[in-house]
Amino acid sequence: MEETNEKTPEETVTGREAEASEVVRINFDHLKKDLSGFVRGTVEDALNGLLNAEAEHLCNAGRYERSEERSAHRSGHYERGLETGAGKVTLKVPKLRGASFETQIIERYKRRESSVEESLV
Repeated sequence: MEETNEKTPEETVTGREAEASEVVRINFDHLKKDLSGFVRGTVEDALNGLLNAEAEHLCNAGRYERSEERSAHRSGHYERGLETGAGKVTLKVPKLRGASFETQIIERYKRRESSVEESLV
């Protein structure tokens, strides 16, 4: 009887799976770090967008927009840190000339989101 080196279809699939597992290795720590950075950045962008929209509403005009209805002018921003569930984000709080900017989104001296405070307790 002659011995052949041909593999059965089941052996071929198992061999391919073994090769694929060698090629595709997922570094879950690296993936988790990248994903958490993406989420933190998204939260930061969303909060800064809301702050800018609130400033535009108070000014009655968009940024650099000339308008008769404008009631205040933008005068830069200051940075403020906020601890969120996604990590620490840097907020760019707008400053206004001709109106006081008190955001409704975040309390004035709040440095941590309430969910972060609850997890610390």
